[in-house]
Amino acid sequence: MVARRDDLRYTEWVDDHTTQAVCLGIEPRFGRKPLTYAALDDERNLLALGQGSLADVLAFVGGQASAFIGVNAPSQLNQGLMQQPEARPQSSLLPPGDRWNNARRVEYDLHNRGISLPRTPASLSACPRWMQRGFHFYHQLQKMDYRAFPAGDFARVWLEVPAEAAFHALLRQKPLPANTIESRLQRQLILYEHDLPLPDPMRFFEEVTRRRLLQGILPEGLYAPAELNALVCAYTAWLAAYRPQQIDRLGAPEEGEIVLPARSHP
Repeated sequence: MVARRDDLRYTEWVDDHTTQAVCLGIEPRFGRKPLTYAALDDERNLLALGQGSLADVLAFVGGQASAFIGVNAPSQLNQGLMQQPEARPQSSLLPPGDRWNNARRVEYDLHNRGISLPRTPASLSACPRWMQRGFHFYHQLQKMDYRAFPAGDFARVWLEVPAEAAFHALLRQKPLPANTIESRLQRQLILYEHDLPLPDPMRFFEEVTRRRLLQGILPEGLYAPAELNALVCAYTAWLAAYRPQQIDRLGAPEEGEIVLPARSHP
């Protein structure tokens, strides 16, 4: 396992070959620095995990000949599709009235899967800061000639990966509430079981003692929620790059499609 790093300019781990894509996960919501990131190579080795400034992350992704970047933020504003009768899903599950008018189609689709996500407003000024940070990040990627997935043979690709929905897909059920010890254990365990080189979270219980709990000392090796989100986004990007038959795509392109691990994949 690599150590967490606070400076993405540390790039000793970067291969100088250009045939294999580096797969990154970006979490723009939490942390003392704007972005939490994780990077995997083509064999799912963990290359980097930490927090960095927007400038540091952009400098790194701008230098990649081939990269797939999963971002835990909406890629498009709400375009009002759910207000158009012809675009609304013809489903008896759709609640009456205007409850879903101010939501993206993909957010409604996820709701029908039992997954609740923050709804994306129609204007940038109405978006919370983390969404605005995400939109800015996507804009910078576009300026660097990154393209939305699927991008044919294009080697520099971004994809929208709502981390909560990705964990839901991997677990095949609603994950435990975020930010709890139980949830961190659950989420790290599912990533560990999908062959990411993380510490086995079950060892956490072997190292917990009555005395250490009373002193507020918890074992190391359990990742923070933001790190776990970045990791699941990186893993989903890896699936899109190397095992595209094991992903699902939901939503409308004009409002931003999302990519998730396929629910049918064991």
